[in-house]
Amino acid sequence: MGDEGEKEILEEYAYLDRGGFSSEKFKIELRGLPKFYGIAELKKLMNQKLSLNTSKIKRPKNGSHWLYACFQNDEDRNKAIEALNGFSWKGKTLIAEAAKPAPDPLVRKRKQEEEGIVQDKKKKEEVGPEQRIKDATTPYWNIPYEEQLKLKEKEIKQLLMKFDNERWKLDRDNRSSLEAKRKIYGGLSFELLPIEKSPITEGYRNKCEFTIGIDEETKLPTVGFRLGSYATGTVAVGPIQSLIHISDKTKKAVLIFQELVRRSELQPFSPADFSGHWRYLTVRHSMSTGEIMLIVAMHPQELSTEQKEQIQKELVEHLSNEESAACGIKSLYIEYITKRRVGDEATRPVHLWGSTHIVDTILGRHFRISPEAFFQINTAGADILYQRAIDMSQVKEDSTVVDICCGTGTIGLCFAKHCGQVLGLELVPEAVRDAKANAEANGITNCDLFAGRAEDILPSVLARATAEDVVAIVDPPRAGLHMRAVTQLRNTKKVKRLVYISCSPASAVKNFVDLSRPSSKTLRGAPFVPVRAVPVDMFPHTKHVELAILFEREEDPCEEPQDSDKMEVNECKDSSTDGTAVQENTDAEIEAKTSNAEEIGTESNTT
Repeated sequence: MGDEGEKEILEEYAYLDRGGFSSEKFKIELRGLPKFYGIAELKKLMNQKLSLNTSKIKRPKNGSHWLYACFQNDEDRNKAIEALNGFSWKGKTLIAEAAKPAPDPLVRKRKQEEEGIVQDKKKKEEVGPEQRIKDATTPYWNIPYEEQLKLKEKEIKQLLMKFDNERWKLDRDNRSSLEAKRKIYGGLSFELLPIEKSPITEGYRNKCEFTIGIDEETKLPTVGFRLGSYATGTVAVGPIQSLIHISDKTKKAVLIFQELVRRSELQPFSPADFSGHWRYLTVRHSMSTGEIMLIVAMHPQELSTEQKEQIQKELVEHLSNEESAACGIKSLYIEYITKRRVGDEATRPVHLWGSTHIVDTILGRHFRISPEAFFQINTAGADILYQRAIDMSQVKEDSTVVDICCGTGTIGLCFAKHCGQVLGLELVPEAVRDAKANAEANGITNCDLFAGRAEDILPSVLARATAEDVVAIVDPPRAGLHMRAVTQLRNTKKVKRLVYISCSPASAVKNFVDLSRPSSKTLRGAPFVPVRAVPVDMFPHTKHVELAILFEREEDPCEEPQDSDKMEVNECKDSSTDGTAVQENTDAEIEAKTSNAEEIGTESNTT
């Protein structure tokens, strides 16, 4: 290879020695993985059981039985290879070896364009930036809404059939029953209701995160969406004015902020060389009050304290004038974001001006929204989704509802008037503060909320249930529930029904399978059987759809013992962790596990 060729190759890997840490430097390839596993399970194996310091796991698009794991340095990478290579996990022998870093996508794309510049220009002429950004963010933008619903119904049914087939493989004893039900429900062993339409299909998003970059057409700093990913060699940003899922008020707020960025001496942040300052703008829009919250994210680089204070002053002056007030801007935050390493604390938004929260409404309940709070992005769609969850749950006046991953309490508080008690648990302490404030604002007194990981505090929270009829509501992040949380739900016999709400059903299938698989040494309680499912279109013009599934606990043969079966019954009690066993923990143990959450509830929100 000539000097020129070597120079080009070196250029593709120059980013490794540039400022900033890259996870590509210390990467391993892990192969031979089992057919069914979760990333959370794998992280637990690597970081807890084997004491490896994994910083990131990357699953390639074309591989389910292999992936990349990244580390902070050579020592950690070598330790991982030694521990994982030949390790037996779930009946499979793992293969681990060092992986080469990926070439810089931007450099590679530039070379490809230079080699085929005519074809590339022709492509760009055929598909302009406006259509590219529509295709990237709202791929169904040119499909009639009724056709969109049919496509989503079909996709959901195919996914649920895969889940149902997995149940059939695992549950040998009930195959004939499953096959009989499939004849009733058109190929599924449970009922799939027709998809619920979104009440509004345009301007429905109440939260958008925009990237600040350079528009490839105007070459000006622009607040919009990326036209592609860095991995595909694209860092250009396109304007969002033509997108139909974003509200007019949000678009106006973006343009007002963009004026400041364009006249600023500071440049947009560049992921290519880690230079620049302006990174993101998050807009939260209350659909009930019209209020708008802005969260501006910047990379501080080498800015002094005085320079930061000046930027913050300019932001307040620009976003608190009459034009901004007419747009509905009522709250302003700033967040300084740098690249984090494992163990580093996340940065937090700092309140600059206006209200600390905005307020929105679901099913007649008012909810305050903070910068980082989870809130369904389609407020009108959330009315439909939550009402369907209430209807499916068969909740009664004396039931206890356990809201797992409760966020700011939206689902649990909507359930509160239909049941005797609501217990909510959430990982993010700030969200719990919001949930407690929301309960108080709505005059709800039958709700207790706790902060902590579901897999850690679920048993002690469940022990507080006052009713015999306990219904669990699960609305986890996109990746689904941690396996330990699924195990706790399976092993707590008090939970009779479970409504699982997922914004990414494909990611949640493993949870569905584990909830319904036959009992085992780990999943000791009787399985939850899917009874009914309903898709709700929360994301018109996109491929995404929300799915709610009702699971009911199968009858456990150990539940109602006969006198002649005392020995067998005792064995059943010894091998399971039911609600009664959990309640036998001392009050001190329960208080210790949830005291942190209760302290959080008494603190004021200072952000």
